[in-house]
Amino acid sequence: MRAVSAPTPSPSPRQISAFFPCFNDAGTIASMVMEALVILRELGVEYEVLVIENGSTDYAWDVLDELERLYGERGVDPQDRGRVRIIRFGQPLGYGGALRAGFAAARYPLVFYTDGDGQYDTRELRALYVALEREEAAGRQVDVVMGNKLTRNDPLHRRFISWAYHHSMRFVFAFQVHDIDCDFRLIKRHVFDRVVLTQNSGVIALELMTKVQLAGFRTVEVPVSHYHRAYGVSQFFRPGNLIKVLVSLGKLWWWLRIQGGAGTPDPLPEPLPLGAPRPATAGRATVRPVVPAAR
Repeated sequence: MRAVSAPTPSPSPRQISAFFPCFNDAGTIASMVMEALVILRELGVEYEVLVIENGSTDYAWDVLDELERLYGERGVDPQDRGRVRIIRFGQPLGYGGALRAGFAAARYPLVFYTDGDGQYDTRELRALYVALEREEAAGRQVDVVMGNKLTRNDPLHRRFISWAYHHSMRFVFAFQVHDIDCDFRLIKRHVFDRVVLTQNSGVIALELMTKVQLAGFRTVEVPVSHYHRAYGVSQFFRPGNLIKVLVSLGKLWWWLRIQGGAGTPDPLPEPLPLGAPRPATAGRATVRPVVPAAR
């Protein structure tokens, strides 16, 4: 009698944590989260979506409260209940600090992040995921899949500053990626077993990709769209932030190019406990009164 072979178990679905830093992104963060839920569901993966709220002074808290009501642990949406976690800090962390907090909070082996300001199309996560699958199917190891902006839709002066920054930093740090500031990335979590991020400022992308390269991880780049900012203003070009960026660049140059070490992480505060009161600096949504038409 011929033995009956056991059925081959179907492979477990991949698991992806997607997160968005949120600082005064009330006008865009809800659509970013909902688009992420849709695309992750379509990819057939196990997923969670995180928002790292850090010191917003607009009405972001109100928007995030509503997202929690819909998709939080006790959410009313039956399809995505428990898929969204809002991690709140009572003070601004800086862009790098928000990313470090997001990477630390992500639970799954694949971590996707992009900005919460809506300048990238979350649905293009599909292109990153397809590239990851294609590379692995061909037997090629890949650790990071990142975007490469087709066109940068920013004011002319910002495009010039970005071009100068990219090329000067490429000369100093010798990174190989073509678009260091394209914050649209899908990263395997094991990368952070060897890559220790230290900076809370906007140089976090430079630190991340330089350390990824130095650690011998492989990066694949995928063309992605970039859009005009529809809400809010960039924090990068404020004088206080520019000073922090210069200090961070000096630290990274010393640690990576002179000492050859990882550096010392900037401190990060603990997130607020669940149910903590809204900080006094957080704004609220306002509803304009309806003025009756004159008769």
